[in-house]
Amino acid sequence: MDKMPGLGDMAGMLKQLRQVQGELVKAQKELAKETVSANAGKGAVKVTMTGDQHLTDLEIDPGLLSAGNADRLKELLTEAVNNALNESRELAKKRLGPLTGGLGL
Repeated sequence: MDKMPGLGDMAGMLKQLRQVQGELVKAQKELAKETVSANAGKGAVKVTMTGDQHLTDLEIDPGLLSAGNADRLKELLTEAVNNALNESRELAKKRLGPLTGGLGL
């Protein structure tokens, strides 16, 4: 006799949840090892970021470092970092999407 009708197989559900949680942790660790790169200004600024959105490298064309280019450099850095963040988010979505399914994570 079921003590709590309507709950179904709680033990089975908990087992599945633990399995998905383990797979998610593994996927997140793997994601932290992957990198994406993005650039701005036709490669004048290049940003490399991990799949878990940590900046790992920043390359700047030496020609942008002159005194008169501060505003342009700021603009290109912002663009390159935002591009890399978008690439990183897409990578995470691709890797974690199948695991999170309809959970909205």
